[in-house]
Amino acid sequence: MAAKTLDFTAVMKDMMGSFPVDTKAMDDAIKTQSSLNEKLSAVSLTAAQKSTDLSAKWAQDTLTKMTALSTAKAEPADYAKSVSDFATASAEAAAEHMASFAEIAKSVQTEALELMMAAGKDMGEDISAAAKKATDDVAAATKKATTAK
Repeated sequence: MAAKTLDFTAVMKDMMGSFPVDTKAMDDAIKTQSSLNEKLSAVSLTAAQKSTDLSAKWAQDTLTKMTALSTAKAEPADYAKSVSDFATASAEAAAEHMASFAEIAKSVQTEALELMMAAGKDMGEDISAAAKKATDDVAAATKKATTAK
């Protein structure tokens, strides 16, 4: 009499079928993550646009100031004054523009933190709901399995 080999594929299929998996929780998690990524991308792109605009404005202002610097002067002392005025104006512009860059960075940090906090809250609620459903499903499957015996 030959020993019959146990079909583990069928055993695993039956076992996994006894504990159903709810893919809706995974779908919800992916949707939540995708939504968060979209919002974070929007924050990043907005900051990049503001930074680019600010850089372009700064460059334009500098070029305008260089026009006055590059004009011919009647007296040699006027060249020194022109350079001094340009350096002073450039230093003031640098301070203003760096403050503007800091405001953009602060805005990005605040928006990103708010998005992360909201996403964490949403994910926590999703996880709690999925855990409760999984617990209920396992309890029902266990009850069904023990009742069937």
